[in-house]
Amino acid sequence: MLLEDIVRLRRARDVMDRDYAKPLDVAALARVALMSPGHFSRSFRAAYGETPYGYLQTRRIERAKALLRRGDLSVTEVCFAVGCTSLGSFSSRFTELVGESPSAYRGRNHDEVAAIPPCLLRSSTRPVRNGEAKRVAEPIA
Repeated sequence: MLLEDIVRLRRARDVMDRDYAKPLDVAALARVALMSPGHFSRSFRAAYGETPYGYLQTRRIERAKALLRRGDLSVTEVCFAVGCTSLGSFSSRFTELVGESPSAYRGRNHDEVAAIPPCLLRSSTRPVRNGEAKRVAEPIA
């Protein structure tokens, strides 16, 4: 992959990181990267190991976890605050990545992470893809 392609992909990834709550689609992100939508999707997956949509959803769930830990917003409010338009899809994706429902996550005590600096907390609580949350939650024999 060319260095200029990586720079363009990073620009689009930065838009997803910054504007995760806005409606973003592959065509708009491809325009940011100055690529066709097909080339952008293939290049993004090759560079980052997941589709642009998957990356955006992971960022949204990551932010949702932070909002749910605060406890002052309902699950529905958090869903819409992070840019999701369907509560059902949000709940399904959250459960898939985190290993528990948004309501269960919100209701759980999060005091153990309250003293962790935000920069470290982000990496330790980042949602995982491809069902890894279910494998992590299983007891180790």
